[in-house]
Amino acid sequence: MPSEKKPLWFKGQQVEDWVTRFTVGDDYLWDAMLLPYDIRATLAHGHGLVRAGILGGGEFDRAVTALKDLLELVAAGEITIEPEDEDSHTVIERYLTAEAGVVGKKIHTGRSRNDQVLAALRMFLREQTETIVGLVIDITESLCKTAAEHQDTVMPGYTHMQHAMPSTAGLWAAGYAELLAGDIDTLREAHRHVNVSPLGSAAGYGVPFVELPRAEVAELLHFDRIQTNVTAVQLSRGKMEMQVVHACVQVAATMNRLAADLVLYSATEFGFVTLPDKFTTGSSIMPHKRNPDVLELVRATYHRLVADMHFLATLPANLPSGYHRDLQLTKEVVMRAVTVTLEQLTVARGVLPGVSWNEDRMRAACGSELLATAHAMRQVLDGVPFREAYRVAAESRGAGEVMPDDLSTQYLVDGFPGRAAIEPIRERLEQHRSWLSSRMGES
Repeated sequence: MPSEKKPLWFKGQQVEDWVTRFTVGDDYLWDAMLLPYDIRATLAHGHGLVRAGILGGGEFDRAVTALKDLLELVAAGEITIEPEDEDSHTVIERYLTAEAGVVGKKIHTGRSRNDQVLAALRMFLREQTETIVGLVIDITESLCKTAAEHQDTVMPGYTHMQHAMPSTAGLWAAGYAELLAGDIDTLREAHRHVNVSPLGSAAGYGVPFVELPRAEVAELLHFDRIQTNVTAVQLSRGKMEMQVVHACVQVAATMNRLAADLVLYSATEFGFVTLPDKFTTGSSIMPHKRNPDVLELVRATYHRLVADMHFLATLPANLPSGYHRDLQLTKEVVMRAVTVTLEQLTVARGVLPGVSWNEDRMRAACGSELLATAHAMRQVLDGVPFREAYRVAAESRGAGEVMPDDLSTQYLVDGFPGRAAIEPIRERLEQHRSWLSSRMGES
C-alpha cells in the first residue's frame, strides 16, 4: 500500500490486503454519500478546536478554505473514496494536510472515527427524513384531492374479500390519507431522536484535558441537543437507526396496502381503476399486457424494510457496552433503507395523480346485498329490535334496495361513505408543512 494510502490508525505494522477488503467491505461506497456531511462536521469541529485553544485563528482560516474547496470538488464528482482509503474521514484528513499543512494533522484532535461517522450519518438521516416527510405530504395531498373529487363515486366495500357495505373511492382515498398523516408523526419523532450531536464523545469515553464546546458545535450543525453522557453515544448505535427504519416501515406498510388495492382494482375482473401507461410495463411474449410492476414493487418494498428493521433490532443485542466493529454494519442498513423508501415514495407520488377511476364499472359491481345493513337499520328506526331486523334483512339480502346517487343521504356522520373527512387531514398536513419549512431553513 503506498504511503499516502496508509490508514489513519497506521502505526508501522501493515495488515494484509484481504484484511482491509474484509473490514472495509462496501463501507467506502456508503461513505461517499456521507462525505459532504463529514466535511461540514469537520468545519464545526475545527471551530470547536479554536475555542479549546488547539487551533489558532490563522490555522482555522486555512482549514476553512481547504474544506470549502473540498466540498466543491465533491459536488463536482472529482473526489472518490477507494477501499484503501477505508472511509470519508481519511480522505478529509489527507486532503486537509496536503492543502493546509500542519492543521490537517491537528484536525482529528478530540474526536474519533466513532463520533465523526455518527455526526455525518445523523446529519444525513435527518435530511433524508425531511425529504421523506415532503414526499409523504405530497402523496397525502394527492389522496385528499382524490377524496374530494370522488366523494360520491360508489364502489363495493369488502370484508374477507366479500361484498360488505357500500363505500366510495373518496372514502378509500381519505382513509389512506389519514394513515399517512399519522405516519408523518412517526417520521418526525424519529427525526427528533436522530437530531442529537455525538461530537465530543470521541471513542465513547470523552477527551481528557481538552474542554470541547460540545453544545456550541452542535448548534453550528443545527442539532437540537447533545448526548451528554458520552457512553450513551455507542449504546445508541443501532437503536437510533432502527427508529428511522421503523418510521420508514410505518410509511411502507401504508403504501403496501394502498399498492395492493390498486393492483387488485386494476385487474380485469375488477376494472375499477386504470393505471397510467407510463407507470406500467409490457410482457415480452404477450402483446396485450400492461403490468402493474411498479406498484407491485411499491408493495414489496415493505418487506425489504421490515428485514432491515429486524437486522437493526438484533445486531446490537448481547454486545457489551462500548464500540464493536459489528456496529459498522448498521450504517449500510439504515442508509439503504432510507434510499429505498425515497424510491418507493417517489414512484407512488408519480403514479397516484394518473390513476383514473372507472365509475360505471364500480357502480355496476354494487349489488343490492351491499344495502342489507341499510335495510336492517331502516327497520330499527321504525322501532324493530336490531336482531329481528338483522334476520329479516338476511333473508332478503337487500332485495329491492336501490343504491342512492348520494350516499350522504344514508350516512349522517363525517368520515362515513359520501362524507369523507378531508379538512382535518389537510389541517394536519399544514402543520407538517410548517414544521418542514422550519427545518429546511436550518439545513
